Amino acid sequence: MKKLLGPSGSLFLQRLQWIFDPISYLENAEAQFPDIFQANSLGFGGASGDVILTSHPHALQQLLTSDRKQFSTPGAMNAILKPLLGDASVIMIEGDRHRKRRQLVMPSFHGERLKAYGDLIIDITHKVLQTIPAGQAFLARDITQTISLEVIFQTVFGFREGENSGRIKTLLTAMADLFRSPLTSSFLFFPSLQKDLGPWSPWGKFVRQRQELNQLLYAAIAERRANPDPSRTDILSMLLEARDEAGEPMTDQELRDELMTLLFAGHETTATVMAWALYWLHYKPDTKTQLLAELDSLDPQADWMKINRLPYLNAVCNETMRIHPVAMLTFPRQVEEEVEMLGYTLKPGTVIMGAMYLTHQREDLYPNHTEFKPDRFLERQYSPYEFIPFGGGARRCLGEALAQFEMKLVLATIMSYYQLALLDSRPEKPRRRGVTLAPTRGVKMVMQGNRLRPTSVLEKDLVPTS
Repeated sequence: MKKLLGPSGSLFLQRLQWIFDPISYLENAEAQFPDIFQANSLGFGGASGDVILTSHPHALQQLLTSDRKQFSTPGAMNAILKPLLGDASVIMIEGDRHRKRRQLVMPSFHGERLKAYGDLIIDITHKVLQTIPAGQAFLARDITQTISLEVIFQTVFGFREGENSGRIKTLLTAMADLFRSPLTSSFLFFPSLQKDLGPWSPWGKFVRQRQELNQLLYAAIAERRANPDPSRTDILSMLLEARDEAGEPMTDQELRDELMTLLFAGHETTATVMAWALYWLHYKPDTKTQLLAELDSLDPQADWMKINRLPYLNAVCNETMRIHPVAMLTFPRQVEEEVEMLGYTLKPGTVIMGAMYLTHQREDLYPNHTEFKPDRFLERQYSPYEFIPFGGGARRCLGEALAQFEMKLVLATIMSYYQLALLDSRPEKPRRRGVTLAPTRGVKMVMQGNRLRPTSVLEKDLVPTS
């Protein structure tokens, strides 16, 4: 049986490379050890201490569809996220408790609930874009984060005036910004750095912000429990009403941790994808022209569900997530019994993760993989183990449907009614932002003004930019 190999040298130096230049780490390892390799420097060691990464679709299918006798999904191995999310969210728990929690939360993101958010997303997009006067420069990543955060607030909380929404948004943004660079992201990877040295120290400031945010979230939960309102359609209201098989509601801590998961995982990742999409649409004008032709061909009275089904718009979003996946790895799995994978024997206790970033860069799946080519998603149907931006299996992203719906409506609205241009001709590169990848320079753009087109569901009392 073949011996599984991986990058050589100091594990500490490898971990530093993983933190400060994760793409080089992954690409160099894949070049030496295609399809599957040892990656013990990542810090996810299980019972055996071994960590494996694989990018091969067959291995991913085996990993994500096998029963729990072969691979378990231990929430404890997601401890890197505990400072942000707590330990009672769906990401952190496991086993039957995890399965039942997913069943409670899942309905919030599908069916009629999703449809109810269409007008809201479009209205928020216009309100944010209309604050940018013609000729003003801005960072696309900042604008898309503002949009996505407001969408999450309205859909998750249904916040109304006077419910501390402004302060909660400020705190969330500040806490997320602590991890905006590889250097500050190292706080997550080295728990020894998580020292409260007072309110002026980075971690001390974070701890105090988290404490204040917790107080506001618990106050919001208590107020909703005391004053139930059946007219509310937000996710918090649904979670408050949800009951498990024993008829028990979620605890305040469970609600708080789920809200934090939805807020952080929901708005940060979607904002990054939308910023990348704006970059590529303006960096490659032919893609912009093709998308505008599709949007302009819509019946002026087309509703937003038809917009959601546009093939080229869908291809643009998919190619954006393909070339720049926000998450690099699936959640870790642990081998429970000896298993064969790609000709190697994996022993119990080994931790294995799918390298989503590397799968999306495979030349055998995506010829000329460094090029942005949305047409590839019109020409071929990819399996869930070849195109995997939302993970897979029991840990697949719960908010996938809402994220896709949001990014399509936001991009359709911006591209249809606003004229933007890139301010920096240099290629935008990804770099670490916490446990994700985001544009290094934030995508520098300038507002050129409104783009007029026939009235449709996307138009909401446009105010000329001047």
